[in-house]
Amino acid sequence: MASVCVVGAGVVGLTTATLLQEALPDTASVTLIADKFKKDTTSDGAAGIFRPGLQFQGSSAQVTRQWLRDSYGYFHDISTSEEASTAGVKPISGFILSSKNPSITRNPLLEPLVPEYRMCTDQELQLFDYKYGCYFTTLMTECRRFLPYLTDQFSSRGGRVIERHLESLEQLAGHFDVVCNCTGYGARDLCADLSVTPIRGQVFKVRAPWIKNFMYEDYDTYIVPGFDYVTLGGTRQFDSHSLEIDKYDSMAIWDRCVRLVPSLKDAEVIQEWVGWRPYRPVVRVEKEVMAFDSGKTLKVVHNYGHGGYGVMASPGTSMHAVRLVQEMLDVPRAKL
Repeated sequence: MASVCVVGAGVVGLTTATLLQEALPDTASVTLIADKFKKDTTSDGAAGIFRPGLQFQGSSAQVTRQWLRDSYGYFHDISTSEEASTAGVKPISGFILSSKNPSITRNPLLEPLVPEYRMCTDQELQLFDYKYGCYFTTLMTECRRFLPYLTDQFSSRGGRVIERHLESLEQLAGHFDVVCNCTGYGARDLCADLSVTPIRGQVFKVRAPWIKNFMYEDYDTYIVPGFDYVTLGGTRQFDSHSLEIDKYDSMAIWDRCVRLVPSLKDAEVIQEWVGWRPYRPVVRVEKEVMAFDSGKTLKVVHNYGHGGYGVMASPGTSMHAVRLVQEMLDVPRAKL
């Protein structure tokens, strides 16, 4: 039996690990190695809404759209199953509003996938006092439920979990047939990939059960209700390495969100959170045989660089990564 290792236990790593188990149940054992799990990962703070930005790119437009189709189908299947609440996946509807530019309210990557995407009515625009707007229904995935759900799936299928910090992927050479590199920002050091850049995000998690719809104002302000809390954001600070709560960002986020939905002034703050979105101009999903100065080699499938779209796109890029693992193991492809 082949031995496959997944490095990284964020949403991309866990999704890759569970899909590998589905595709190779009798062909490979899967080990997960990470130094951070669940609430310590960047995935934990994500709002998790399925809404791709146009800056989300694969190696081609065709590949990007395939990732999105596969991801939406994966989450849709969970949302209509008995496991939906446990997994933290549900349909959600809401608005994106702007008084700056009508193009901000449209999303050509999302519109072909979702069951409803329409322009706001005049009555809706008057209600919110914005010039442009769209209403749509999509899916959201709350990682504080989804990551434990994936972890339970992985463990119940016999997956092995190792808590370990790696200085180099060379440390895995000779121990595994193929390694899946799902390390997000960590790939900057592990792969000497200087194109990986942090985009700093800061959000509030609040208790506001009366909020039922998501709301976006341009790209700077968002309110996304989940199962257990509402996420208020946010910031998009390119190449910022600060992980400290910034009081000025806090004030700006709070003021913008309360202006958009005034009832939020009464919301109970559960947490303020900061994390780095691991941005890469093109999300890297490809295979490589790494050669080290020691003479060792290692078969690697990369799956990283999703920026702020790791939760949304993890199933699609992970299905792609699994197919590449199957190629490197020279086994028939299983349908995922």
